[in-house]
Formats: sequence, C-alpha cells, structure tokens
Amino acid sequence: MEKNIKFPVIDLSKLNGEERDQTMALIDDACQNWGFFELLNHGIPYDLMDNIERMTKEHYKQFMEQKFKEMLRSKGLDTLETEVEDIDWESTFFLHHLPQTNLYDIPNMSDEYRTAMKDFGKRLENLAEELLDLLCENLGLEKGYLKKVFRGTKGPTFGTKVSNYPPCPNPEMIKGLRAHTDAGGLILLFQDDKVSGLQLLKDGDWVDVPPLKHSIVINLGDQLEVITNGRYKSIMHRVMTQKEGNRMSIASFYNPGSDAEISPAQSLVDKESEYPSFVFDDYMKLYSGVKFQPKEPRFEAMKNAAVTTDVNPVATVETF
Repeated sequence: MEKNIKFPVIDLSKLNGEERDQTMALIDDACQNWGFFELLNHGIPYDLMDNIERMTKEHYKQFMEQKFKEMLRSKGLDTLETEVEDIDWESTFFLHHLPQTNLYDIPNMSDEYRTAMKDFGKRLENLAEELLDLLCENLGLEKGYLKKVFRGTKGPTFGTKVSNYPPCPNPEMIKGLRAHTDAGGLILLFQDDKVSGLQLLKDGDWVDVPPLKHSIVINLGDQLEVITNGRYKSIMHRVMTQKEGNRMSIASFYNPGSDAEISPAQSLVDKESEYPSFVFDDYMKLYSGVKFQPKEPRFEAMKNAAVTTDVNPVATVETF
C-alpha cells in the first residue's frame, strides 16, 4: 500500500450541517479519483447490522461451511500446490429484492434472519437512492435523473450477494475474489470489520479498503461510468484470502432494470462521447463472459454493437 495515501471515509451526517459543501466535495472527489468511499453515520441502525453479522456467520457455520470444504476437496483445492487463477475462494448465496424477492425461497434461513435481511435490504435501497441524488447534485444533473435512467420501464434491479471467505492455508495461491469492475450501478458493502481482504487498484497499486465497524463501503459500477461520461469511474477491485479468520461480505447491488437504456448524460458530453449507448441487459450478456477482464474492451464492443448471442458465461454475475 502506498505511503501517505488516505482512503476516503465520509461522515454522511455532516450533510445536515455547516459542513455540507465540504462533504459533497469529498463525495465528488472520491467518485472521480477512487470509485470507492466508505460511509459513516449512514442512518442504518447499528444493532441491525450487528444482528445481521451474527446471523450471517452462524448461517455459514451451520449450513455452508461443510459444503465449502466438500467443494474444496472435489476441486483439489484443499491441497494447493500451484497458483489457481480461474476459481474464487468464497462461499456465497444470493438474495433478490427487486423487482421480485426470493427471500422466502432461500433454504435454511431462520425467520429472524429473513426479517432482518428484508429490513436491511430496504434501508440499503433507500440509501442507494439518496446517494444517486447526491451524485446528481454534484454532476449538475436534475434531481432524480439517475434514478429515472435506472428505472427503465420495469424499475431497477436490486439484490445482495452474501459471501464468506474462509481461512486459506495458502493465500498466495488463490484469490478470494479475482480482480474485476462491477457491471452495474451502485454497490453498497457491509464488510467484516475484523478480517480484511478487500483491495482496489489505485494509480497502479493495490490499496486496502479499511475494515471499519458499522461502515458501508460504496463503489461505482460500469453503468455510472458510462452515464457520467467518464467523470466518475468504476475501479478494479479484488478480495485477498487470509490464513486466519472468516471474512464476511454482504454486497448489495442497485442496478438498472433489464430494459433500461444507458447512455452518457447529454449535459456531460462536450462533443462526441467515447462511451457507448446500450440496453443494460445487452451489457450483462457480454459481461457474463468477460467479468475478470478489463472493462474498456466491453465498452468498445458495445459501442461497435458487436455483442453476439453466443457468449459463453464463465463467471458468476450479479444480474439483480
């Protein structure tokens, strides 16, 4: 990690006081120069977060840990001797919130856990929409512009990837999650405050995202880079494995609806934009096969209308 580099941590409560302009400037700078920032005092109750962390770790221990160990054995990952580049060291399940929920279809979730995740998801949805309006304000866009673009005709898609990254005996041999940018819109992450691992690529160096208790980490997806005409950027990030500790990660994706038409906002384009215009679902069809590759060829492919229907998906994709 670079010396003298300070990851952007933003106190959202300061929007309501004399430091509002300074706080908005910090958000704008983070979106332009980091693609990531960490929120404190975001309004989500800490006791809710504590309960979700407890239940998520209990759920993994009771229902998923043994399955993960069996997966390691079946793939020969329990005795790693050479570096593995096409598998992630993670145990996950997915919750869909919008446009329809699958919360009651997930096996082995207690009623308490379902109720907490439903509450948490709604609060994150509200926070995402609040943040989108703050981005509009910084960008000089009409309030509600980003929410309207994301809505399409069917409303936005919103879902949560619940992950555990168990201890790895040979962390130099395999990543928890390989480097990628996120395809969608706004990502809101509740991460473990004791076991680190999340890193982003900043000016050629991998920088740790600090694990702060009760924080929500925000990062921008590819769609916001396109809509802002490159003023805001999606950033490569990854999860490193650790020898000690089980890392919890609850990442919620506030994405455009499948038929949402994505293009650079006209007021942010001086002449001709280098970014493409497309339907979000078409982008996802391309992304599914090239998630762990650079984003620029994806943008170029969409611009050239070169998306084909025979892309072979090779990665798990957050298509919420």
